[in-house]
Amino acid sequence: MKFKTITSALMLLLAFHIGQAQQTNVVISINAEQAKDTISKHIYGHFAEHLGRCIYEGIYVGEENTTIPNTEGVRNDIIEALKELNIPNLRWPGGCFADTYHWKDGVGPKEDRPTIVNRWWGGVTEDNSFGTHNFLNLCETLETEPYLSANVGSGTVQELIDWVQYTNHDKVSPMADWRRENGREEPWNVKYWGVGNEAWGCGGNMTAEYYADLYRKYATFMAGWSGDNKVFRIASGASGGDYHWTETLMKNVPHKLMEAVALHHYSVFDWSDKGPSATFDEEIYYKTIKEALKMEEFVTKHSEIMDKYDPDNKVALFVDEWGGWYDTEPEIANGVLYQQSTIRDVVLAGLTLNTFNNHARRVKMANLAQVVNVLQAVILTDKEKMILTPTYHVMNMYKVHQDALLLPTEITNNSLYNELPAISVSASKDANGVNHISLVNIDPKKEISIEISVADLGIKNVSGAVLTSNKLQDHNTFENPDKVKPADFKGFKLKKGMLTVKLPPYSLVVLEGK
Repeated sequence: MKFKTITSALMLLLAFHIGQAQQTNVVISINAEQAKDTISKHIYGHFAEHLGRCIYEGIYVGEENTTIPNTEGVRNDIIEALKELNIPNLRWPGGCFADTYHWKDGVGPKEDRPTIVNRWWGGVTEDNSFGTHNFLNLCETLETEPYLSANVGSGTVQELIDWVQYTNHDKVSPMADWRRENGREEPWNVKYWGVGNEAWGCGGNMTAEYYADLYRKYATFMAGWSGDNKVFRIASGASGGDYHWTETLMKNVPHKLMEAVALHHYSVFDWSDKGPSATFDEEIYYKTIKEALKMEEFVTKHSEIMDKYDPDNKVALFVDEWGGWYDTEPEIANGVLYQQSTIRDVVLAGLTLNTFNNHARRVKMANLAQVVNVLQAVILTDKEKMILTPTYHVMNMYKVHQDALLLPTEITNNSLYNELPAISVSASKDANGVNHISLVNIDPKKEISIEISVADLGIKNVSGAVLTSNKLQDHNTFENPDKVKPADFKGFKLKKGMLTVKLPPYSLVVLEGK
């Protein structure tokens, strides 16, 4: 009996210690003394392609035959919503569409413009009523940098030379004079130029070696017109883990011809069956988040290749297409790639932006795909109605990181969800000395306790906001536009320099410390 009693006591003690181990908090260290990199505001960029209802019936309703308030045909409610986000840049006109788009068809009197068949996205006919002037004037209104994607797939070097001259030249020249005839006296001074898009796919199905040579040719003729208006040339980069593509560009293109290399990654687990955007189950959720977490691997390995050829960090990495891509919602006419944004997308966006923040040394721009009515949109429209998606609220909560000093973080004893790291984090200090910590819990069932030492940051007061809902599938609709929105977060305690946080399942939290 005595032996059994001792054995039982030992088993209880062992069970207690196992339980204690399972309940051990996730620990996050903020290494402020290592801070040296600034999180570029351009990581919070957006993307608008001639695709489905992004431009027409989305951003642009025209100046005639509409009762929707607009400025030069662009919806005023969209302008105000994007101003609130402080969007730093906007990429246009594609995407795949860019390599079929001839910019001269979209300037001059609208009645003289030819139509175009959008062969990539639905085969619809567009009238070219939204063109260079509309886009660049919109960017001026938003106080955001335009990012133009040039046509390399079906265009010519001269076509690109002319576009740069049309938008940027301030003296006498054929293209600058034509711009003035079309109503614009001063140049827009467009800095960011993509030299083709997805050259490995819809941009021409090229090999890396062929594109590298072609890029050199185009980039050579893109010199800025003055030192103050030097253009920033962006090479069409790899898809996901195609490291050969990045290696070829970095090795074969003189770095004086290339200011950035792009990277694209969508969180798709099966391109033949991407799954629904709003009626998914937990298995699909898990697969999607697993794909999203690959961004860390891709950015790390592409950066390592770039470091090998560019140790001085002169060529930036631009992740100029990213986001969730699901099956199109069937009920929307011309709704190519129209999908809902749910709590799953909150988690996906938060952990992806944390990745970009934490790689601020090399990642200098990123563009969420896409801004209105397409893929992981921040805005959805239905005639006169407009709603903000959960992803919009993520971008709004995270804008505190724009141009802030990255505070390196380290996670110890991270909780696991089906072998995936459950907690994602990034932190920064803004120009006013205010600290921000963004946290994501991908676990759909478990609240997770987190300990963060903030003594070295001198934080005395903390406030927070949380973005979550009752179900992973919850989203905003035109009937219920505020179902998912940020709320005050009180699930933390600050005591003697230690911040303890109870992070709810499938949630995103941004903490502010002063």
